[in-house]
Amino acid sequence: MVKLNKIYTRTGDAGTTGLGTGERVAKHDLRISAYGTVDETNACLGMVRQHTAQSDPDFDRKLERIQNDLFDLGADLCVPDRGEKLEYEPLRVTQAQVDWLEAEIDVMNAELQPLKSFVLPAGTAAAAALHLARTVSRRAERDMTALAATPDEPVSASALKYINRLSDYLFVASRYVNSKAGGDVLWVPGKNR
Repeated sequence: MVKLNKIYTRTGDAGTTGLGTGERVAKHDLRISAYGTVDETNACLGMVRQHTAQSDPDFDRKLERIQNDLFDLGADLCVPDRGEKLEYEPLRVTQAQVDWLEAEIDVMNAELQPLKSFVLPAGTAAAAALHLARTVSRRAERDMTALAATPDEPVSASALKYINRLSDYLFVASRYVNSKAGGDVLWVPGKNR
């Protein structure tokens, strides 16, 4: 249960922060970086939603769902599963959350023309913001895979799948949004030579 009575605690003034297990780690710890970048991805989606709330409420609800799932992902990363008995059941990302992303990718992609070129991260404001969210989610994935490769720093398979599918979702979503406004902005190799 989340309860925030006080925003500043002074416990991090020396450069450490607490994991969900109570363990103190450096604020530059790779685990903190991983879920911090997940949080950045979530903030980017908040910016996307400034452009979708009125124009496409159904799509906006899907983005809200993803924002909630990103908090689940942060909670998952905040409590590493080291096989220890905890006083509570930690929140974990599930395969069902990954499956939902895949199904949504397939629905959007079915409406799009196959790509014959790379696309530039441009187009509508919503599409450009989705591209930014995509690149930040890729950074979160790099952090998470680096964390998972570190001895005694477990990251669940479902969490890794989720962040990988999310960047795919955000790419297809950017194309989907742009398709409603004239289409992708395509890369033209060597255009300005």
